[in-house]
Amino acid sequence: MTTANRFAENIITAFLDGPDNPNIPNAIHSTEGAKDYGYQAALVGGVTVWGWATPTILEALGDRWLQDGWAKIRFRRPTYPGDELTVRVEQNDAGSWDFRMTKPDGEDALAGEVGLGKAEWFEELAQSERTVAEERPDELPQMTLELAKSAGDIRPMATEISVEEVLEYAREKQRTELPLFVSEQPRVHPGWIAGRMIRLLHHTFDYGPAIHAGSHIQHLAPFEAGQTITHAARIVDAYERKGHHYAVVDGMLLGEDGTELVRLRHTTIFQVAKRENAG
Repeated sequence: MTTANRFAENIITAFLDGPDNPNIPNAIHSTEGAKDYGYQAALVGGVTVWGWATPTILEALGDRWLQDGWAKIRFRRPTYPGDELTVRVEQNDAGSWDFRMTKPDGEDALAGEVGLGKAEWFEELAQSERTVAEERPDELPQMTLELAKSAGDIRPMATEISVEEVLEYAREKQRTELPLFVSEQPRVHPGWIAGRMIRLLHHTFDYGPAIHAGSHIQHLAPFEAGQTITHAARIVDAYERKGHHYAVVDGMLLGEDGTELVRLRHTTIFQVAKRENAG
């Protein structure tokens, strides 16, 4: 297991497969859909962009971060295919590491902090009392601010995560060959983990297009492929800002034996306001 370092930096060029496909489920990730909302091109998914930071974080914090580490991140600017992003992780005086993914113009696409051990905010994250997986009904209600504010604990979901799926995600979505994620018994990639609350919300509501706005992620135990996990969550806030409708979802991922693997807070814009020249 690698140990922590004060600083790490890498550069990655953003990519997105099939942005001109009109059948992409979240239209904001398609060229025409994004332009319809005032963006210059298809937005690369936030969880994918976050996942690209993984090698740099591991270089700075070591492998321990995957099972006993945390991240608090906020998306600042859209990431488009072809953007060159500088990923920088640097230890600060507080003992955590400042985290940035910066575009060539100096603006941050993504910024926040990462660290080892339990985050100060960990105990603030709500835990759902509904933890037994439930089937997804054929018809789902449209997500609205009113419905989100009153939803509370939402429908739990079970997901069988195979070794093959984990390998495919690492190699296709992240284009990584790090042994941790492409071995015979691979770890589940942080990018995949960050997207779990999106899948869970779609297990309860119909909504979209949507934009990932931020995440708190606390890794609690080794998370390996080849098991069925349970997603459980509670909507803890919903509000409007600048025409966008936001939901804040506190969730947890439970392993097959009931171990809590990850606790997280996912902030999403579930109803995107159309803007001119959104940038």
